[in-house]
Amino acid sequence: MSASPLPPLNALRVFLAAARHGSFSRAAVELNVTHGAVSRQVRHLEEFLGVALFERQVRKVSLTAEGQQLFAETGPALDQIGKAARAVMATPPSHAVRINARPSFSVRWLIPRLPDFVARHPRIEPQLVTTTLSPAKSIEAFDIAIRRGVEGWPPAFKVRPFLEDELILVAAPSLVKAKPLRRATSLASHVLLTCKSRRQDWDDWKQHLGLMRLKPVRRLQFDHIHLVLQAAVDGLGVALTPTSLLGTDVAQGRLVCPLPRLRLPLQSIYYGCAPGAGREMRLFADWLDAQAAA
Repeated sequence: MSASPLPPLNALRVFLAAARHGSFSRAAVELNVTHGAVSRQVRHLEEFLGVALFERQVRKVSLTAEGQQLFAETGPALDQIGKAARAVMATPPSHAVRINARPSFSVRWLIPRLPDFVARHPRIEPQLVTTTLSPAKSIEAFDIAIRRGVEGWPPAFKVRPFLEDELILVAAPSLVKAKPLRRATSLASHVLLTCKSRRQDWDDWKQHLGLMRLKPVRRLQFDHIHLVLQAAVDGLGVALTPTSLLGTDVAQGRLVCPLPRLRLPLQSIYYGCAPGAGREMRLFADWLDAQAAA
């Protein structure tokens, strides 16, 4: 009995990248080829199989039922082939996990903790991709992404809750000593530090606490939350920050949290895992879960 003919493996690899991203353009970036090359390889595979694998729309592609079946069954098979090849290599390649996160979260939460991951897994290199784009619109390929909320994820990603989050007041100890903050109305004598990328935080916080009439001495605006927090450390005013972005400033005494009970719950933070990502990604996800629990 003759063996069933194998599909063109290069075309299959291109198909898997396009299916994983839900985009020919992002698959092209991952594979370092042109959009046209991805389209031609997918068409070649469709002609070989005699079925359509994608529904093509303007600026968007989605898997057909046949495409979903092929993606589910061939992805793990190619992963297994890759593992078998690595097992017999004389010098196995270095391992990496590609992490997609927003810049402020990377600076304030992730990077200070990464030495712990490296110490636990010295053979895995964390490669950080920072972007403000949603995971679904990200240009660069990645294994795992961290974002607030459940919107904007590629459809094939497995998304799970990671961190609960709240808005909380922070200020330099010297500022609070000079101008005590014993109640929310005391903010009227302070400068409020605001963030261009989080314009609504102060109004949402005041509305939540019934303080919409509260007027500060003045406001100072910065582009990013990590700049706001540095301004708070330097005593320029009072900041309102997600607890996920507190970093080590409170633990090391550079900031304090006056009025710690006056908090506003925020959308939870999630991480999403790319389908077909390997052991490195799973170890990183386990590490994230342990960090959140701690």
